[in-house]
Amino acid sequence: MKNTLKQYIEQEIIPRYDHFDKAHRRDHVEMVIAQGLSLATHYEADPNIIYAAAAYHDTGLAVGREVHHLASGEIVRKDQNLRQWFSEEEIETIAQAAEDHRASNKGEPRSIYGRILAEADRVIDPHQIIRRTIQYGLANYPELEVEGHWERTVEHLQEKYAEGGYLRLWIPESPNAARLEELRAIIADKGQLRTIFDRIFAQER
Repeated sequence: MKNTLKQYIEQEIIPRYDHFDKAHRRDHVEMVIAQGLSLATHYEADPNIIYAAAAYHDTGLAVGREVHHLASGEIVRKDQNLRQWFSEEEIETIAQAAEDHRASNKGEPRSIYGRILAEADRVIDPHQIIRRTIQYGLANYPELEVEGHWERTVEHLQEKYAEGGYLRLWIPESPNAARLEELRAIIADKGQLRTIFDRIFAQER
């Protein structure tokens, strides 16, 4: 890892996450960076590119959630400081990885970096995913009552993580497959899911 790149990102990029919703704060980007670097060891991938792509992947949330992946790519392309460490081709690879990380994207990531980043962003911890779903709902739908948040949580989990959901896993070396099965079992058991929801909702509200 290039020390000056790491210093720049820690000082100028990671602090941006302090202003996002609870599900996308500093702990999230640090987790994605760590998981991305771990997954990269299975491939001939440049850890500096992985590090940068992971650090920038959600910076576009400053523009809005729906287009945040595309905005993140543009933030990468426009950051002249990155040219101290990367060629134009490498910067484009970083930008594309940021654009391709979003789980709802219909197409496959364009490079191994995009696949690694997409997988790293999907570190599946069932209780943490439920917590992040609740956190996002509280931040973006404050007008909802408890039952409204419950219905939104169930709908999101079904749409993304349940059997037939849009989440796709890209890296076979990732431990996500087993964790996804655990989460799907919870989603299928509405009584267990409601118990977990009620506990986390009371903590987060």
